[in-house]
Amino acid sequence: MPEVVNMDALVPAQIAVKAEDVGVAKGRLALTPLLMLAVLAGAFIAMGAVFSTVSVTGAADALPWGVTRVIAGVTFSLGLILVVVAGAELFTGNNLLVMAFVSRKLSARSLLRNWAVVYLGNLIGSVATAGVIFLTAQHEMASGKLGVTMLKIADAKCDLTIVEAFTRGVYCNALVCLAVWLCMSCRTTGEKIAAIVFPITAFVAVGFEHCVANMYFIPVGLFVQHGASPEFWAATGTTADSYAHLSWSAFLLTNLLPVTLGNIVGGAGFVGLVYWIIYRRNSPDKTGATGR
Repeated sequence: MPEVVNMDALVPAQIAVKAEDVGVAKGRLALTPLLMLAVLAGAFIAMGAVFSTVSVTGAADALPWGVTRVIAGVTFSLGLILVVVAGAELFTGNNLLVMAFVSRKLSARSLLRNWAVVYLGNLIGSVATAGVIFLTAQHEMASGKLGVTMLKIADAKCDLTIVEAFTRGVYCNALVCLAVWLCMSCRTTGEKIAAIVFPITAFVAVGFEHCVANMYFIPVGLFVQHGASPEFWAATGTTADSYAHLSWSAFLLTNLLPVTLGNIVGGAGFVGLVYWIIYRRNSPDKTGATGR
């Protein structure tokens, strides 16, 4: 008899079991593939950011603000689509590994190892992509308008208060992890893409903060600020000093640190732990320790 293939989406209780199993597998990845997959994820998210930046350049002059924000979100969705479908390790999505940890299937050491290696790899991939994009001179396109968009995005992110950066990070990764959660229910590539687009569009459109995306957005602005030619500044009618909030210290301390902490609270806490309590806390197999 031919094998029966179930094409129905997984229900939430089944997703919770799958999330734990995926967490265990990710926690056991060897260092080299884990780091390489993390670098890829950083580059993939950066490419979504590149696409998004291009899509909104000049749009504000012709479209309502909200429409422009939705366009930014739809195009940015490319990043997570590449991560999920092509395969990569993203720090924010991997916050869901907390489910395997609290079920005693993954040790604290394995959890923190995964997060640390993936965060580093994401940083390498994102910043490297920002550097290469600067070398392509994309900031000079559209008579320098694309570069001005890069600078404005980066400067605005560095102008956030610590509280703003943290809270925007919380809700951002709640939506990102919900997108990953929805993908775990899907059977086909098309379903996964559809599941990704709306949560990711939402977080970008409303201005929430994603640490890995900011590893591209802010460095590329800094590269333009410090490396653009005099011709660029003359063509755009602006100066590097016009973006006073933009600096490496502001990137790391004012934005990246609180956004990362917010992302952990939103992803691991608001999604991972909440769904674990609902579906797995009283499960008879939750103490089947395989990672401790």
